[in-house]
Amino acid sequence: MSRPMPMTKHLPNFLTLGRLVLVPPIVILLFFPGKLASAVAAFIFLIASLTDFFDGFIARRFGVESSFGRFLDPIADKVLVTVSLIMLINLGRVDAWLVMLIITREVAVSALRAVTKSWDTTLQPSRAGKLKAVVQFVAIVPLMIHYKYKIIIPIDFHLMGTVILYVALALTLWSGIDYFVRFYREFENRDDEREL
Repeated sequence: MSRPMPMTKHLPNFLTLGRLVLVPPIVILLFFPGKLASAVAAFIFLIASLTDFFDGFIARRFGVESSFGRFLDPIADKVLVTVSLIMLINLGRVDAWLVMLIITREVAVSALRAVTKSWDTTLQPSRAGKLKAVVQFVAIVPLMIHYKYKIIIPIDFHLMGTVILYVALALTLWSGIDYFVRFYREFENRDDEREL
């Protein structure tokens, strides 16, 4: 198997870093909640969220996965999503309690994964967790657009985003429970091994 080109080798990490770099422009734009600023913020968020697919795809396709990428990728996702949701609270587009539940789940799962890593094992992301991330991205775009537009038919982007975000919340809680169940099983197995 041929070795990947130097650019290909580092491209996934550049894309992940790019996701973090795009967060400040989104924040700045959402301080000016007009139609144009909201639309541009949503477009930048969409580009940032697409890098989450492409960095992983390129890393797997060319066999250039790295420990740095595995460390940075979930951090970039969480920063992008949580900062965006907090800004949307400030604009009155998202309920604070809903964002609190999402962030609490993210912090709790990160803590569980850190603990299992100290046991020389890890909790792999579940399908529900991966789907949760995609649905969160999909929900935030129309919430940022916010305003009603007539595209063949009138579209209420705020209502659309709110409905999708409730679906994301359900997946967030479901995947969080799944992590806790798997963590408990790992804990029980660890205790059984100690008793042997």
